[in-house]
Amino acid sequence: MQNRKMEKNKAYDYSKQDIIHALKETGISEGDSIFVHSNIGFLGRLQDAVYPEDHYEVFKAAIFEVIGDDGTLTVPTYSYSFCRGEIFDKDRTPGMCGFFSEMVRKDTLALRSDDPNFSTAAIGKKSGYLVKDVGEHPFGADSFLARFVDTGGKICNINLNSASSVIHYAEKLFNVPYRHDKEFRGKIADCGKLKDRTAYYFVRDLDKPENVPEFGKFDKKAKALGLVRTADLGKGQVVSIGARDTVLLVKKGVEEDPFFLIKGKAVLI
Repeated sequence: MQNRKMEKNKAYDYSKQDIIHALKETGISEGDSIFVHSNIGFLGRLQDAVYPEDHYEVFKAAIFEVIGDDGTLTVPTYSYSFCRGEIFDKDRTPGMCGFFSEMVRKDTLALRSDDPNFSTAAIGKKSGYLVKDVGEHPFGADSFLARFVDTGGKICNINLNSASSVIHYAEKLFNVPYRHDKEFRGKIADCGKLKDRTAYYFVRDLDKPENVPEFGKFDKKAKALGLVRTADLGKGQVVSIGARDTVLLVKKGVEEDPFFLIKGKAVLI
């Protein structure tokens, strides 16, 4: 009874040590490269965190306490700049992937790729290899995602399911029938000068609702196969899955059903 009362009166929902424990419980370990999609605002109150920056510093410290100096933290900083007809400046253009990703992007230790639609920011040992001089296609052979899969990275999602952008890379790799390449042209800012740039996106037809992604199917199958590790954190959870496991599961899934990852049987483009 007394323990329950103490729990009820706690001034926080989770702590730095809880973050560390959750990461380790999901299989994150020293030397790992992790790709984090996050929604940390719904985890509840973080111990001793007053300002938003406090949340970032605690999460960053906890992550690197687990992955160490040989590890690498990567996050999506997607801006969709060329899709929106805008100039892309990797030093200034904000991403659209939430608070934690933006804080990583602004970190003085971070490197950011120059993909005008699907940029990625990274901190750590392999950051240069993962994000520098990426190709024109965000899901192509010389993309961040291809390198991340090749290096044996792990998806580590905070308060989200096990789906990730690696699924789109796999869709491109296995050439699913409901998507096709679309070319975008625009300008990127580089050292104060504007340069022409071409970028591609493996798009779906926005007028066909049956082609809308349904990644809950992926998450359900991945969990059923034991590929996903989950740990509670605050009012939410942390989940992890290997990037290579993601690719292999998509391969198997689309071989059995080409429309495995969408809401309905696609109207082909």
